[in-house]
Amino acid sequence: MTNCLNLKKSNCKNCYKCIRHCPVKSIRFEDNQAHIIKDECVLCGLCFVNCPQNAKEIRNDVPVAKKLIATGKPVIVSLAPSFVANYANATIESMKETLLKLGFSDVQETAIGATIVKKEYEKLIQEGKQDIIISTCCHTVNTLVQKYYPTLVSCLAPVPSPMLAHCAKIKKENPEAYTIFIGPCISKKDEADTYKGIVDCVLTYEELTQWLKDENMDYIKQDYVYQDHTKARLFPTSGGILQTMDKPEGDYQYLVIDGMDNCIAALKDIEKGNIAHCFIEMSACSGSCINGPVIDKHHRAPIRDYMAVHQYAGKKDFIVQQPSAEELYHPFKFLGVHQLQPTEQAIQEVLEKMGKTSKDKELNCGSCGYESCREKAIAILRGKAVPEMCLPFLKEKAESFSDNVVSNTPNGLMVLNEKLEIQLANKAMCHILNIQNPKDIIGSEVSTVLDPYPYANVLIENRNIKSKKVYLAEYQKYVEESIIYDAQYHILILIMRDITKEENERVSKEQLSKQTIDITDKVIEKQMRVVQEIASLLGETTAETKVALTKLKESLKDE
Repeated sequence: MTNCLNLKKSNCKNCYKCIRHCPVKSIRFEDNQAHIIKDECVLCGLCFVNCPQNAKEIRNDVPVAKKLIATGKPVIVSLAPSFVANYANATIESMKETLLKLGFSDVQETAIGATIVKKEYEKLIQEGKQDIIISTCCHTVNTLVQKYYPTLVSCLAPVPSPMLAHCAKIKKENPEAYTIFIGPCISKKDEADTYKGIVDCVLTYEELTQWLKDENMDYIKQDYVYQDHTKARLFPTSGGILQTMDKPEGDYQYLVIDGMDNCIAALKDIEKGNIAHCFIEMSACSGSCINGPVIDKHHRAPIRDYMAVHQYAGKKDFIVQQPSAEELYHPFKFLGVHQLQPTEQAIQEVLEKMGKTSKDKELNCGSCGYESCREKAIAILRGKAVPEMCLPFLKEKAESFSDNVVSNTPNGLMVLNEKLEIQLANKAMCHILNIQNPKDIIGSEVSTVLDPYPYANVLIENRNIKSKKVYLAEYQKYVEESIIYDAQYHILILIMRDITKEENERVSKEQLSKQTIDITDKVIEKQMRVVQEIASLLGETTAETKVALTKLKESLKDE
């Protein structure tokens, strides 16, 4: 498989929507990103269409087309007949006029190739050599059979697609020309890459529309004039191939299958031998090509688009010279998707890792994208999935984690509803309230164990309480409590921390401190008395000395 569809890593949000819609589960989750497994992909485009984050990117081949035009050689467009569904009020003439302005040399209808192909289908039916004939216009269907249904490869009509048949005709008539197919399909890019030398470039309608926008252009609208020889324009509608064919009665049954799920179911039915001697028009897209994955803006207007195609189609075939049988012979080969076939023991081990320890836990909900837990386990062993993709597993894991946190936290936790009824209480809360088992109080009013006033007040005033010290006299405990009201879930959350020990230690410290202060005060008081007495004695002695010295000084002066 060529590099036509890729992941835009920055956009992927790991939502698993792509794997839920992928019919062949060709997506591998790694580093929280959805990677396309190219060897297993059939390019149906469902992951691209259904990705809500636009994380899938189609290879842009507009630069290739511009380079081909720049060579100066003729560049001829094969325009898919579904263009009338994508571009309202457009005709092949108006589209030709538009595309010539972009530098193309000519524009032709792929329906010319469809005419060649349908005539070859008619030959196969007339010959009657092939019991079951599956149409090969859809490259995705062809790839699906080639990769996943080896016994049915021989059922594919050995006929090229209208794109290949038409571009081969263009190349034969214009050996120097380059060919560019424009249509609603991603897989046509891979088809062109696979069968090199026939189609030089493939553009989607989205690419063409963006190119016109970049050139400040719009496609030219035109009222069309009815043309009789345009029956093959019906090919892009469901049942359109059969409507163009001559179908002899009695030889074959003629069936129309569209949509990937229906195609896979039909192929499985053929494998079982339930279908025989029939021609099957098979298209990967529901509604066929008018509902292709790269119809502009993924618009879905099946009735309007169907009517547009039918109104534009005529009742007779294009006048085309049919190539030789040798030129049109287009066999298909088995491409082989080799996948690990794990043992039953390995599957059971993975199931246990996902918490699927018994059959009743295998919910098969499909949230991971796989139809059953067993298929998911096999995908894990093949390196395509991880256990965390299981929603019930993650939910159970989260609940278990939450339960462990609630159960093992040293803080008391209690949840009340708006009726002040206890909904949850952990072990720590039960210990604070001297309760043996949380079940004893679940469903009871909080008033049975605590004063309801603070909780009612928080509920009424919608004002939370945080880290408030409270003495629970009934339990002779001091606690620090926070009361939080969750308006979204209509619950009150009580967080309570037992601080009795801390409070008792604080009181003891306060008492000790008071005693120490009292003793200190007494010591200081006693010491002050002693000091005062000493000072008093010192004061008297000093006074007497001063008097004596003064008298001595005066007597000395007199002499």
